[in-house]
Amino acid sequence: MLSIELFFAAAVVVTVALAALLALRPEVTRGRGGRILAFVVLFVLPALLTAGGLQAHLEQAKSTEFCLSCHVMEPYGESLWTEDPSFVAASHFQNRRVPREQACYSCHTDYTMFGDVNAKVRGLRHVWVQYVVGPPPPEEIELYSPYRNRECLHCHAGARAFLENELHAEVLAELRSEEMSCLDCHGEVHEVEAVAERERWTPPGEAGE
Repeated sequence: MLSIELFFAAAVVVTVALAALLALRPEVTRGRGGRILAFVVLFVLPALLTAGGLQAHLEQAKSTEFCLSCHVMEPYGESLWTEDPSFVAASHFQNRRVPREQACYSCHTDYTMFGDVNAKVRGLRHVWVQYVVGPPPPEEIELYSPYRNRECLHCHAGARAFLENELHAEVLAELRSEEMSCLDCHGEVHEVEAVAERERWTPPGEAGE
């Protein structure tokens, strides 16, 4: 199956070739068909390729691979594999409570009307910081705003294990109203400073590979 990258590359080559043809043989545009061709080649195809390319890159910004592609994020990626079950990110990632291929995106997307778009835009902003501004040290990376229970409850609120947990039942109203944070009890999320001190979990069958 043709990959999206190859498709766009082929479409760009075709568009450039047609534009070159029009530049070398402008007499083609004298006829009605030629003018339509020129309009499609010079305006419609570039607009479609730009929109399609932008959408493809925004989708790529959802992947865990994209999020961890910057050197400064490597400790956060390592925290997903730590043996310590108290690490929230590790327990979610290793137990597939979030899809591994979109782990970062699943937890760091605001579950609001424009949360999807906002998360992708932030991902592109991170690229700008990485390659233009310069990234901060891993220990200085902070969230844009305090993590809200809404993002946890988006998945956990209806889960049986969550609802039948007596501790959760006692504070559910406070969690829903944000009077109490989920992180008050589940405070170890990534803890990049401690990752190197923890053992790394290796899935069965992958040891020694």
